This record gives sequence, C-alpha cells and structure tokens, in this order.
Amino acid sequence: MKARLPQGYGKVDRNALMQQYQQMQQDMESLTAELEAREHTVTAGGGQISLTMNGKYEVQRVEIKPEAVDPEDVELLEDLLAAAVNEAVRVVKETQESEMNTLTSGFNLPAGLSL
Repeated sequence: MKARLPQGYGKVDRNALMQQYQQMQQDMESLTAELEAREHTVTAGGGQISLTMNGKYEVQRVEIKPEAVDPEDVELLEDLLAAAVNEAVRVVKETQESEMNTLTSGFNLPAGLSL
C-alpha cells in the first residue's frame, strides 16, 4: 500500500521563497547602513593610544596620551598606532560578519534550489 502525502507536500512555494529573499535583502541593506555608521573604539599600549573607526573602515579619531610620545623612540609610537589600527579593523570585521551571519542564518534554500 502506498502512503499518500498531502497535496503540495515536498513542493517549494517559489513566491513565498522570493518574498522571504526580498525581505532579507532589505534587512541586509538596512543592517549594512547601520554597521557602516557604527563606531568602534579600541586601545593599544595599555591605553596609551585610543582609536575610533567606523564600519566603513575609516579612522574617526586618534587619541595619544602624552606619555606615549617619546622623541627618542618614535618607532614605539608607530608600532602602537599600527596595533590600534589593526585591532580596530579586526573588531569591525568580526562585528559585521557576526551580525550578517545572524541575519542570514534563517534563510535556508531547499537542496538543489537557487534563486
């Protein structure tokens, strides 16, 4: 005896899927704008340098404490500044990836289907 499945069982509702996809696109655009405007502040050298970067990877502010400025050791200041920039880039990238993954994790296409 064959088992009978409800009519439409196993079929993909392409219209509903497209609506879900379009909503996700709108949500991604909105989130991208929000992430680009968001500012991230990091420190280096035990707080001797503070750097603020936005989500477009643009440095907004750099604050350097006077004790970090030693005319005899400019290389240390250069290293601290490079470390702060690298840390800010890492923080921005991780934040963006995490937020985008959260947004897109609920959108699963059935096997073999592409938009």
